[in-house]
Amino acid sequence: MQSRRRFLRTTGLAAGALALARFRNDAQARAAAYDRLAGDRSPAELAGDEDFWFAAQQAFTVDRSINNLNNGGVCPSPRVVQEAHRRHIEFANSATAWALWQIQEPQVETVRRRLARHFGCDADEMAITRNASESLETCLLGIDLKPGDVILTTNQDYGRMLTTIRQRCAREGVVMRTFPVPTPSSSMDELYELFERHATPDVKLILMCHIVNITGQIYPVRRIVQMARQRGIPVVIDGAHAFAHFCFTRDELDCDMYGVSLHKWLTAPVGTGLLYVRKKLIPDIWPLMAAPDDMRDNIRKFEEIGTHPAAERLSIAEALTFWEGLGPPRKEARLRYLRDRWAKRLAQDPRIVLHTNLDPAMSCGIATFAVRDVDPTALAAHLWGKYRILVTPIIHDDFQGIRVTPNVYSTLDEIDAFCRAVEEVLSHGLPTTTAPAGK
Repeated sequence: MQSRRRFLRTTGLAAGALALARFRNDAQARAAAYDRLAGDRSPAELAGDEDFWFAAQQAFTVDRSINNLNNGGVCPSPRVVQEAHRRHIEFANSATAWALWQIQEPQVETVRRRLARHFGCDADEMAITRNASESLETCLLGIDLKPGDVILTTNQDYGRMLTTIRQRCAREGVVMRTFPVPTPSSSMDELYELFERHATPDVKLILMCHIVNITGQIYPVRRIVQMARQRGIPVVIDGAHAFAHFCFTRDELDCDMYGVSLHKWLTAPVGTGLLYVRKKLIPDIWPLMAAPDDMRDNIRKFEEIGTHPAAERLSIAEALTFWEGLGPPRKEARLRYLRDRWAKRLAQDPRIVLHTNLDPAMSCGIATFAVRDVDPTALAAHLWGKYRILVTPIIHDDFQGIRVTPNVYSTLDEIDAFCRAVEEVLSHGLPTTTAPAGK
């Protein structure tokens, strides 16, 4: 690999310290600079080029004394997003009632249009919410069902969503039916056939993940949605981990309802999400909080939560620009490259069990592994206590393991340091005592 110094000279990034400053302050220059650095190289060719990813790594204000490989729950925002967030908060406080309702709230419509364009839908089908949970609960609680109606999902869907369905069961007498999913799954056909087999006539609603948070398994959304539609069953898609993680559009999924947390892979501020609902379905879904009758067919009824800040929602725009500058296909390739770097290295040891299928069609940046005869909670505590490596222990009825989720700011040195730490455990076992893991 060429040295960073040589790279700065040969690519013109020696207009480099200057370009890096612009990366932080000028959105258009940042996007153009990435395109110049990429040249005519494909995303796959760029995925392992540390020089190319150096500017992205420096765009974040992360603490490098911590090796954060838990970006699945929530991702840090790059500096430009943090600065935009502060700027919007300060402006709102200049004269709150005027600034918030007369200036900022109307500006949210620009963000809505940009989100809709990236997702591939009409702006009047896109609600901006606080997270995927709010988006998905809007649909799961807002669709009319009768006692005895079945909501179908897997036993690997997100815990908060399963809790939401259980509440409907307790209050209304609907029934939740779950089925297990092989870990790892062998093919998209296998996953499709499981949903097809369990979509019986008493099923009136399906909840499914686009990508499963505990394993990184991607589901064949389009095939399942179209099968369910033929049977008259609406499908709610949990896309919490999908948007800005790997590339897709609404038309490729052919979905009707889709919820996302934008503070995950888009790196928008904490407390941002989106809900897509196909226009013809909007009138028939009740909002979580009451909205006026004249908003019945208006996607914005799902945003009727009382007075709330605009700063987080406006800052989504800067997160979108940062993602556009990286290039979505380049980001996807980089995340998969980082995943493969640690997973394929560790998998050479027969005591490593991968709970994620590394086929590019089946997963992207998230993967989960286990070490035979090693408790994953104890392993996570050891990695944090000794090395300040942050990972996520996964404890499920069907399997246990460690989930690893690097991001574009992760360096190859950090990935390799994680591998060495796990290899030390493989060689010597866990110490008899470990420091407690961080939250």
